[in-house]
Amino acid sequence: MTVTEAEATTALTDAELVARYGSPLYVYDLDRVIAARDNLRDALPEQFTLFYSLKANPHPGLVRALGEGDRPCRAEVCSTGELASALEAGHSADRILYSGPGKTAEEISAALTAGVRTFSVESLGDLRRLGARAVLHGTTAEALIRVNSAAAAATTSIRMTGTPSQFGFDAEGLSDQLPEIRAVQGIRVAGAHFFPLSNSKDEASLIAEFQETIRGAARLEAELGTPLRLLDIGGGFAAPYSVPGDRPVYGNLRAELERTLDEHFPRWRQGVPEIACESGRYLVGDSGRLLTTVTNVKQSRGRTFAVLDAGINTLGGMAGLGRLLPLSVEPKAPSEGAGEEVVVTLAGPLCTPGDLLSRSARMPLPQPGDVIAVPNVGAYGPTASLLLFLGRPAPAEILLRAGEVTSASRLISSRAEIDTGVQ
Repeated sequence: MTVTEAEATTALTDAELVARYGSPLYVYDLDRVIAARDNLRDALPEQFTLFYSLKANPHPGLVRALGEGDRPCRAEVCSTGELASALEAGHSADRILYSGPGKTAEEISAALTAGVRTFSVESLGDLRRLGARAVLHGTTAEALIRVNSAAAAATTSIRMTGTPSQFGFDAEGLSDQLPEIRAVQGIRVAGAHFFPLSNSKDEASLIAEFQETIRGAARLEAELGTPLRLLDIGGGFAAPYSVPGDRPVYGNLRAELERTLDEHFPRWRQGVPEIACESGRYLVGDSGRLLTTVTNVKQSRGRTFAVLDAGINTLGGMAGLGRLLPLSVEPKAPSEGAGEEVVVTLAGPLCTPGDLLSRSARMPLPQPGDVIAVPNVGAYGPTASLLLFLGRPAPAEILLRAGEVTSASRLISSRAEIDTGVQ
């Protein structure tokens, strides 16, 4: 990612931003990022450590903002690319958590060389690979045992555990694997990592899942026979994606977490263990909007199609896998107020019928040149999209603070030609 400082400028309209920085364009508001972090901090017990999961958006400007101030987030990364973004943003390597089910020996070495020492491990193979590399580097890695819980408290949301999974040690078989875990050289078991769900549908489900996680962690500590030093209970904090709406307010979360932790970890307020949560979408989701321009409008067998310069290569999410986003758009100048709303299919610029962002967007009849805004896409935007498909340029990204543009950037990819020797 290349980042260039842009001239600070007074607040511009969406059309003016597009004219200056191009289209498609992601616009991130750092003030909203800081507000989200402070809101989540207020909803959690004061003693909690909060990790920012870079998978939501690894833009160094966002990562830097979340790591600054008197209530900073630590960084949780899943690749050497995310690690590079975290380091560029000023996060100290020894406070970064490296996770993910597919860590290779090479990337473990790269992380250790950079100074990372805390890793979430998903299996015996993952643990042994980490230990072997730590021994080669002459150091000891701190391992959080990620647990695939057998039980689930929430019946909605995106389930991450409770089923056969590439994520974590199965809870019911973990005690049998403890002798093998303890035998691995180069690691020290520092604690446990749980991440049972994502994007919880309501606060009651989130609380119930956290409570089940804390109970499971207490059982694991008893099986280990040694106190946990770090317990990451995961996330699941919700935020709207590509539709209007506000982040939820978690008014009961702090008190319920404190009550459950007091019961199962009576010394947690003194930092034994250190309790952590992690979040991605909640922290950055409502900070971003995507500006895209209508390039063509056509009628086909009774349907209106607006072809945009942004498609699943720009706002992919899961759309590229066949799931249309619940997309909502805000039509902008020059067609504001241009008559009654109609139903429009929003298509992207790619040469595939799957490049659809919405089949039923309601808006005044669009015209070529109109700028359309998609709200709440600060998380899972460019880096969750099919950026390389058809080789179209990546969207530009700009940061705002107090309404002024502070930086502009664009992801750049290059493909080196390799001589394979094939004639």
